[in-house]
Amino acid sequence: MGEVTATERPPLGIRLMNALGKEPDWLTMTAGELVALRDAVNRKRSSRLARLITGFPDRGATIRWQEVALPDRRLRVRVYRPSPGRGGDGAGLPLVLHVHGGGFVGTAVQSDWVNSHLAARLPAVVVSVEHRLLDQETPLSAAVDDGWDALRHVVGHAGQWGVDPARVAVFGESTGSLVTALAAIRARESGLPLRAQVLVNAAVDLTSAGFEHASMSRHAHSPTLTMTQMRLFQRLAVPPGTDPRTVSPLYADDLGGLAPALVVVPTIDPVADHGRCYAERLRAAGTPARLTEYPGATHAFLSMPGVVPQAKAARAEIAEFLQGALAR
Repeated sequence: MGEVTATERPPLGIRLMNALGKEPDWLTMTAGELVALRDAVNRKRSSRLARLITGFPDRGATIRWQEVALPDRRLRVRVYRPSPGRGGDGAGLPLVLHVHGGGFVGTAVQSDWVNSHLAARLPAVVVSVEHRLLDQETPLSAAVDDGWDALRHVVGHAGQWGVDPARVAVFGESTGSLVTALAAIRARESGLPLRAQVLVNAAVDLTSAGFEHASMSRHAHSPTLTMTQMRLFQRLAVPPGTDPRTVSPLYADDLGGLAPALVVVPTIDPVADHGRCYAERLRAAGTPARLTEYPGATHAFLSMPGVVPQAKAARAEIAEFLQGALAR
């Protein structure tokens, strides 16, 4: 593979975190061990100390948990609104539906830094979905349904949420990008108008071919996502007998007529080629797609601004893209 270049060396903070940690044996983990790991990881990501890594929220936004009452379940969402005096005093703000990454771990709290900034600076109402996480009983289709059902609910009750149903965007990170990409396709099919979609370090190919991309082998042992983790993710996401193409946006039959996309790719990432290929497919189908790469950034970098400097530039680009897309 050749010598590692400066642009392929992870940031120092990431290297230190990786050196101090020990990767679990993902593929031999029992159901109970996975749940215990999930609880421990999410407690850490929700702690005040974690803010040193995940970033401090923008003081120009308020943050609170709410529940979305769906016909068959209740879904927690984390809602970010501009503080009084920050342009959000009236109704009819743009809506950004956000889905966090993680797959079998993760919480909306880990994305407070970027979501509070978007709420304050656009300004907009950002609704981040605390979707069901993968395990032996919960496939990826559950998270996909959570993202879509939350989007439909908020848009369908726009007055109650104080949002403008004509100015809506979706924004996902990692697994969340897959969820929001599929939501964008469903939105086109159902006539729900979207202005934009933002996909960050997107994992959009869960077929066996998803492991054959060059980036997967080149960065198989990257410090924030490994190929082994991806193997567990795929195993949980698409149980035996499930067609992985149904949850792989890269294999959607038609990607035309979708909301314009911003595809953000950190280069030190096993799924970097997923994002690159998806942007190409969008463009080939006639959907506008901007692809931006961040050399030296690792998977999940947008949730780790305290240790990955490139996160600030990516946040600024996302804000600029959404501001243009959601303008009146």
